Amino acid sequence: MGEEYFIETEKMKDLQENLEEPSKTHFVLVHGISGGGWCWYKIKSLMEISGYKVTCLDLKGSGIHSADPTTLLSFDDYNDPLINFMSSLPENEQVILVGHSAGGLSVTDATHKFPKKVRLAVYIGATMLRTGFATEQDVKDVYPSDSLFFLALAFPVCKSSYLSCASMALLQHHILLAGGIPDLSEFGAAVDVYDMWFGLGPQQPPTSAVIKTSLQRKIIYQMSPLEDSTLAAMLLRPGPIQALTSARFKEGEDAEEVPRVYIRTAYDRVVKPEQQDAMIKKWPPQHVYTLESDHSPFFSAPLLLFGLLIKAASLGRSTD
Repeated sequence: MGEEYFIETEKMKDLQENLEEPSKTHFVLVHGISGGGWCWYKIKSLMEISGYKVTCLDLKGSGIHSADPTTLLSFDDYNDPLINFMSSLPENEQVILVGHSAGGLSVTDATHKFPKKVRLAVYIGATMLRTGFATEQDVKDVYPSDSLFFLALAFPVCKSSYLSCASMALLQHHILLAGGIPDLSEFGAAVDVYDMWFGLGPQQPPTSAVIKTSLQRKIIYQMSPLEDSTLAAMLLRPGPIQALTSARFKEGEDAEEVPRVYIRTAYDRVVKPEQQDAMIKKWPPQHVYTLESDHSPFFSAPLLLFGLLIKAASLGRSTD
């Protein structure tokens, strides 16, 4: 699994040692579902003040991107902004890709397609699957059977109402749930936790969803400053769950040579620690760190996350 570090506040100074010349390092920060480039504003500020180059992208239908996320059904379509960005880089330029939550899928996709341009891939409480959702078991391993993500994949041609599909999934929960993977059932049924949109019609599973505003702070931002969770409530958009669950990756040549770092979020209520550990075990990265944070360390622990990203950058330093 690689060396594991537990990052504590009093160790912050240690993370500032042996740093590479900032101007040579380019971070590309990729948001998770429902988010946007805006969620990185604290990290971007810290990095730019320190001299690093930073790009914060909006994936399709996210942030200020004009596309309607409810109409997005293909992961390739959703991830197009990142792929176009990577294509535009000079052949001799390398970047550090950083993905949060579902943004991990975007990072893996880009790593397979552009391994020579990725100096390091960093996953922050993120979905880290080597070939995406290549099998039904991949979905079961990461998302519980009563989650919106599972429903979007497991019942793509459901002929009954969505609620009937949800009830079916709930009955299958204990059979299909792999290895004790947690879910959001403690906060209510899926229909009580999410606002949903049905781009394929009311008789089909939802094509996009977002956690209800009343639950966002409790689930996503419980350790974050109130002003940040308030900002997020104003900016979060429906996430294209059909597109995300269609993610399938063909392993690119040399992709395994790209070093990976996983940053665990110890008090995460979205991608819970058990889920993170299952993905780490299945596809071990070179290094694992742990932050005492909620699902959104860019809000709840920005200084620690910044220091950790800089530390990770030194581990992924090019030898050229």
